[in-house]
Amino acid sequence: MSSGASENVIEPLLFTWDSPRQPKAVFAIFVVMSLVGHAFCFYVFQIVYPTPVALLPPPAGVTFIAPDSEQGRTLLRWIDAEDPALAFTTHAPPQTKLDAISKAEHVPSYFALDPPLKKIPAFKPDLRIPSSRPPGAVPILSRKTVSAGATGRTYISFSKELKQFGVASIPQSRFAASHEETPETLRFRIAVSDLGEIRYCFPVNSSGDPALDEQGRLQLVRSRFSPSRITSDRPGLSLVWGTATIQWGSDVARQLQAPAATVTP
Repeated sequence: MSSGASENVIEPLLFTWDSPRQPKAVFAIFVVMSLVGHAFCFYVFQIVYPTPVALLPPPAGVTFIAPDSEQGRTLLRWIDAEDPALAFTTHAPPQTKLDAISKAEHVPSYFALDPPLKKIPAFKPDLRIPSSRPPGAVPILSRKTVSAGATGRTYISFSKELKQFGVASIPQSRFAASHEETPETLRFRIAVSDLGEIRYCFPVNSSGDPALDEQGRLQLVRSRFSPSRITSDRPGLSLVWGTATIQWGSDVARQLQAPAATVTP
């Protein structure tokens, strides 16, 4: 029997599956306590607002400044003394008519004050060496034709800046053109030293024939002037710039053209 009784004993379960009555009671207690706490706080920290009262604006008042009191008379005298309109008011004399025009005479300012005059600056000569090719407009030179019966010779002239050297000694030479066209007047920019030598010679224009241009340049370079009368510490280094002009004459030899071949039948 002991063995059968031991077999009918049921072992307890690992988890308890009864309804949780105690947590529900705890939750209800906490809810009640929260309501009581909120009611107590509302009672302790209650805010009582005062009854709103509407305030009406003050009634409008007007103050008159009358001369009956000493304070009013003092204020009126101060207003009259400090009135800015009196300083800008023009009072016409009583004898002036409204339609009368004032006779105002114009007085120029230079009658009362003499204007200062500027002094003329001192003359300072330009001692720089002029450029061989000064900037300026391109000169338009008309080609002059020489008549077939002209017997003039080629003439070389110099500008007025070279008159202090006197008459130039020009060697005789023969000019030969490379074509039949009439050459134009040729100009050179030259520099003459105090010894009478032509140190620099630059062409200003062309005659239309390069061969004549070179022959004219060589003719000028070989020319000689009289020494300058102005003494210098370094002879030969003082230069005077001027212009030389070559006007071609009938003595310029032309290139002969070969006669055209004739065909005989």
